[in-house]
Amino acid sequence: MRVAIIGGGPGGLYAAALLKRLDPAREITVWERNAPDVTFGFGVVLSDETLGGIEHADPVVYEALQRDFVRWDDIDIVHRGVTHRSGGHGFAALGRRRLLAILHERCRSLGVDLRFSTEAPGADTLSLEYDLVIAADGVNSTTRAGHADVFEPQVTTHRCRYIWLAADFPFDAFRFEIAETPHGVMQLHGYPYAADASTVIVEMREEVWKAAGFDEITPQESVERCAKIFADALRGRPLRSNNSAWTSFRTVVSGRWSHGNVVLLGDAAHTAHFSIGSGTKLAVEDALALAACLEEQPDVPGALTAYEEERKPVVASTQRAARASLEWFENLRLYLDQPPRQFAFNLLTRSRRVTHDNLRLRDAHFTGAVEREFGCRPGTPPMFTPFRLRGLTLRNRVVVSPMDMYCATDGVPGDFHLVHLGARALGGAGLVMTEMVCVSEEGRITPGCAGLYTGRQAEAWRRVTDFVHTRAPGTAIGVQLGHAGRKGSTQVMWEGMDEPLPRGNWPLVAASPLPYKPGSQTPRQLSRAQLTDIREQFTAAAWRAARAGFDLLELHCAHGYLLSGFLSPLTNHRTDAYGGPLERRLRFPLEVFDAVRAVWPAERPMTVRISATDWAEGGTTAEDAVETARAFAAHGADAIDVSTGQVVAEERPEFGRSYQTPYADRIRHEAGIPVIAVGAISSWDDVNSLILAGRTDLCALARPHLYDPHWTLHAAAEQGYEGPGAVWPAPYRAGSRRPQTGRTDAPKPRLTLGR
Repeated sequence: MRVAIIGGGPGGLYAAALLKRLDPAREITVWERNAPDVTFGFGVVLSDETLGGIEHADPVVYEALQRDFVRWDDIDIVHRGVTHRSGGHGFAALGRRRLLAILHERCRSLGVDLRFSTEAPGADTLSLEYDLVIAADGVNSTTRAGHADVFEPQVTTHRCRYIWLAADFPFDAFRFEIAETPHGVMQLHGYPYAADASTVIVEMREEVWKAAGFDEITPQESVERCAKIFADALRGRPLRSNNSAWTSFRTVVSGRWSHGNVVLLGDAAHTAHFSIGSGTKLAVEDALALAACLEEQPDVPGALTAYEEERKPVVASTQRAARASLEWFENLRLYLDQPPRQFAFNLLTRSRRVTHDNLRLRDAHFTGAVEREFGCRPGTPPMFTPFRLRGLTLRNRVVVSPMDMYCATDGVPGDFHLVHLGARALGGAGLVMTEMVCVSEEGRITPGCAGLYTGRQAEAWRRVTDFVHTRAPGTAIGVQLGHAGRKGSTQVMWEGMDEPLPRGNWPLVAASPLPYKPGSQTPRQLSRAQLTDIREQFTAAAWRAARAGFDLLELHCAHGYLLSGFLSPLTNHRTDAYGGPLERRLRFPLEVFDAVRAVWPAERPMTVRISATDWAEGGTTAEDAVETARAFAAHGADAIDVSTGQVVAEERPEFGRSYQTPYADRIRHEAGIPVIAVGAISSWDDVNSLILAGRTDLCALARPHLYDPHWTLHAAAEQGYEGPGAVWPAPYRAGSRRPQTGRTDAPKPRLTLGR
């Protein structure tokens, strides 16, 4: 096999060494446009996981790396003159030049042909002469650009500028330092990579960079100015450059990684922000996986398919974490006024890969100090601290999210609702929410939707609230009121979600006469008189909800239903006083809110659920969401329930763990109102992390409560918590500990006798 490798960075070189070691008969050539000792950047950080893979695949390289690694465990966060140190993290780094030298030496010893200061022929040319072409040509990959129609790259340029520098002394920890300047906030990322040197990255938002004049001075002047700004961190010492220049990070996501016998590797295929230190790590792991797949598969096409299938999910997960981290630093200004230790905890958990439980294992002393500053009593996880909304105190921070059940008859909740909601109330959550309860027969999503537009329905709901208050004392129950708008008159979810009824359809109304999707019914645009009628329907439903005994009322202004349809520019094309700019699109939802608040008891809280983004071009933005939250807060909303999407059928959500929580985080800090976070929050560790970091006040979980009605009580048991934030109902107390399983601690044999 003849293998051509374009690019002599760590990924390309390590791939060359592995492939040659596994089969010495392979002819492997590496082209690198630069000289052997020319590289950009300074230090490289590798995880223990990556090092384990290297040790297993090539002990020679591993031993060479071990001799040069600088190792440390601590992270220092310096903010407003205060340093908080967290330990137990475990880092290993070495100089990038040294890493390349080790890989050069290994490749030469194995017989790899290294061609430095030589531009590689094009991938198309090489693919005709070689059996395999590995394009490791970096973030500016000409290979990827030459076949963009096949590789389908998406390149996103982010909001910060950064410069990669070095200092001639070793930091004794990974250091994050925040500088609040007259021009805006700046941050330093620093870590040692040799006994006498550290990497120093200075980063700030584009507008801060320009305000500080960095766009008008020379590179050397930039280096000197950065050294002055962070003089305390550098102990007054200078910084040095390596042809360093200010740049903006670009996230590269490739739809495909191979084309014929050409395959992308490392930054050519994907990038991950430097704040989680994964660029070289991912490239090396790509090389390991590609070499393994070539050994395991019968031919090159099969190997490239297997390589892509193996690596894509891993890389996507890392990129989600990296995106969360870089966005945290982009929005750093939001967190500057947090209590010092909470700020440090927030920074450490920014990518969602380090969590409350994980950090507690690494450094229990630091995590315990954060908990005490937050107000946790001894032995109390953050999720089991109380939270007050107006006259209602929730005993913990867990909410059973509204979930449509489609099991009502003529809008009347029956035994199913009693058991469903009653079971979750017994399960320990601080607040249990109903499904969206419709304010009129025409406002239903499906024929199975529950309502509050008749006295009979209110009486049935009273049966549910009485059960919760009697049998699950301490648990609050809330009602979510809504109107389906253009998404109504559809089949129940399991028969055809968002599909029109085959018969018995009722007419739909909406902000504008736009069908939800092709084949959906076209709604009528609401007139002024009809708007008044609908506002009165909400008011009457709220009055019934109060008499039915609900503790909290949520106004549903999300997910493309009627009120949401007024908020989004994609669904509101009106030219009257209820359409146009956001302040006019807000008008009708605010009128409804005011009318409901007027009849809802003053001591009981009201929340509003919004879609903070439509996940579609031209739709609601994060900035719009903040303004929407501010408007509802000004009218008396007690909290904003921050969801996303489901507004237009052509949406493209960026799914992932806790993927909607950054919107709640931003609204909480910019609008200054309590928030409820939702969206793929699946573990009690996630809840503790989000609460303690100050990214949300409450966490709403849906599917976990379908899987386990007693999710909250089980979370308490698994954390060894038995306090007032999670009280087991008396009949269930015997089940408050995990059942015993089969014995697994039997003595192991000490001696084996031969026959």
